[in-house]
Amino acid sequence: MKRNQIYIGKIKGISVGIDYSWFLVFILVTWILAGSYFPSQFKGWSTFEYWFAGAVTSVLFFLSVLLHEISHSVVAGKYNIKVNQITLFIFGGIAEIKEEPKSSTQEFWISIAGPLMSLFLAGLSYLISRLSPENSQIYAIFNYLFEINLILTIFNLVPGFPLDGGRVFRAIVWSITKDFQKATTIASVVGRFFGFVFILIGFFLMMNGAVIDGIWIAFIGWFLESAALAQLQKQVLYKLLAGKKVEDAMSRAFALLPANTTIREFIDNEILLRNRRFFIVEDHGKHIGIVTIHAIKSVPKELWETTTVEQIMTPMKEVKKTHPEEPLLDALKQMDKDGVNQLPVFDESGEITGIISRENIVSLLHTMHLNE
Repeated sequence: MKRNQIYIGKIKGISVGIDYSWFLVFILVTWILAGSYFPSQFKGWSTFEYWFAGAVTSVLFFLSVLLHEISHSVVAGKYNIKVNQITLFIFGGIAEIKEEPKSSTQEFWISIAGPLMSLFLAGLSYLISRLSPENSQIYAIFNYLFEINLILTIFNLVPGFPLDGGRVFRAIVWSITKDFQKATTIASVVGRFFGFVFILIGFFLMMNGAVIDGIWIAFIGWFLESAALAQLQKQVLYKLLAGKKVEDAMSRAFALLPANTTIREFIDNEILLRNRRFFIVEDHGKHIGIVTIHAIKSVPKELWETTTVEQIMTPMKEVKKTHPEEPLLDALKQMDKDGVNQLPVFDESGEITGIISRENIVSLLHTMHLNE
């Protein structure tokens, strides 16, 4: 579980968490519905009925968002693409898909699955509302869900990366150009354009008295523009690293740590004294695993004197590795996929020859810039 979210369970093997920002939006949406929207649309209810309908609608709304993200994840799973987690947060939800689709067809169907689910939920909500008495709470709840899911469908189909519509747009451009990076760059530029459009619309609404709506739309625009810019910067990085190999950036010096070293000795003699973060654990001259400072977090301080690094290390057979001739870009993508900051480098004989880390890659980029 991440520090800024609460783990609520698994769906189809995928962890689901709620970011703390979600609770703020849940309270805000419930308050707006119960205090303004429902009283203006439906007369004669009690205060409890307004707040009950508001709370139920908020829960069902975020359930709709969760189903939207699950649909992405299910389709990704059909293509054997792993989804680590689904998180509900201030902007709705996000499925953490840890690798890019392998074809434009996969990208298209994974991306379109979410909007199709929202459209289905809009249709289902419309049907339930029309089968209910017009001034009833059921009608009110599902009529709102019909409207909000329809809006979500339309919004998510805006062709600006990284929205679903932007990914669908990228899939189409990818299928035409046969160039994934070019398609991503084009989709990201379009995403920045729509981000600025939302920001301008937000300021226009604020200037015309719709302050809350304006701030919200401008905030969404800022988020979209920032995410698209991050993708553009990533594409520039990928272009710079094209043609480079792991051996061009890796460090051939790496730290060895005896297997019987205690965590206390590990911290005092290595982390604090030498400021190192990644170590190869050896036992009688054999490399048996790796250990990082993050592994210490799982051990209570009172056990640091008796727990050895061998007990908290990642065994070598489970370690993700790379080799000197592998494209540097592939190694970076591997680190992103696994959520690690470094990879050990092994030669053809199976011997470790160095370490490649994000810091090594930054140093290489700095050297390339100085040599321009």
